[in-house]
This record gives sequence, structure tokens and C-alpha cells, in this order.
Amino acid sequence: MALIHHTHVKPTKLELLTTWLPTRSWYHGPAEPELVKSGGFRLDDPEGEVGIEFMVVTDDSGAYLVPLTYRGAPLPGAEHALVGTMEHGVLGPRWVYDGCHDPVLTAGLTAFIEGRVEAQAQSVSHTLDREVARSWTGAVRIPALGAPTDTDKATEFAVPDGPTLRVHRVLNPGSTPPEDAIGHVTGAWAQADGTRVRALFAALQPS
Repeated sequence: MALIHHTHVKPTKLELLTTWLPTRSWYHGPAEPELVKSGGFRLDDPEGEVGIEFMVVTDDSGAYLVPLTYRGAPLPGAEHALVGTMEHGVLGPRWVYDGCHDPVLTAGLTAFIEGRVEAQAQSVSHTLDREVARSWTGAVRIPALGAPTDTDKATEFAVPDGPTLRVHRVLNPGSTPPEDAIGHVTGAWAQADGTRVRALFAALQPS
């Protein structure tokens, strides 16, 4: 299970996202947002090399799902997906990527949807996150995902000769899986007043 190091990182994740998020087509907030980390979960990398986090950040414009990966060296060919670099107090230099462009995260997400791995708590080591729910009704495993495409609300992956996986970047409190979903992920986060809300994080639907 994921080991969380409680140490300093410079710059912080939110500082990196404050610069990066306004450059995304699916972000509808101000050019200089005041972001709050409001929820999320982690997945384990089977090789133990890459950190995988699904972070929910909020500001006055709404809630956004930001999948991130943390690597000890640059990911070849993923310069376009680099969120930034930071110095980790235990692990040293870390390259932070938009996880939708990292094959380790997308493989972990499909494994989670299928029920082959479990969601880990975002900030506590060796602890499962029971608030994250998933479902899978498919008869076979999800094929390898195609290249991601960003829309104004989601990142989409077309599966060759198969369904489409939509990772919802803009989160709508109370949203539920579509009726034709083959698989899905839902999760929760805290609003400004402290109440917790749930929404659809990702869904696999027929093309």
C-alpha cells in the first residue's frame, strides 16, 4: 500500500497547479486561482516507482479532478504533460505530470475500475479509502487506452474497437454514472462549508 512521506515539498503541489491549471481547456476559473486541496485518493504503482494521485481542487469557480503522477526522472515523450518539478524532502527532485498522459496512471485507473486494485487514502499510509466507489460490468478486461483528448469538461480516451473512458475534470456535485456505463468511479470531497459531496469521477461508456 502507498507510503506517504510527511515532509516538505518546494514548490507545493497547489503552487504548481495555480500556474498550470489556468492553461487547461477544461478549467473555467480565473487566471490566478486561489486553490484548495479538497479531496482525492491514491493508487499504488505495482513497481513502486511512480506516485499516483487523483486530487480534487476547488476554488470559487467549482471543483476539478486533477490526476497527477510523481516521478524521480522525466517521462520520455511527455514534455507536453509536465505540470512542473519540485523538491521532495525525502525523495529529492520529482517531476510532476498530468496523469492522464502517464501510462502508469491510466493502467492503474483501469485496474481500479475492474476491481483488480483498491483505492488508497490520499494522506495516510497503508490505509484504504472507502469513500471511493467503483463498478465494472464488462465481461473482459479493458483494452489498452488510446491517446487522451481534452474537452471543455473531461479528458477522453478512445479504446480501439471498444468504449470510451471519460475522466471528468469538472466535477458536478451529485452527478451519477450514465445508464449505459460499463464501469465507473465516484468519489467525495469537502466543500467550503465543510460538507462532503459526491460526484462521478470517471465513466466507461460505449462509443
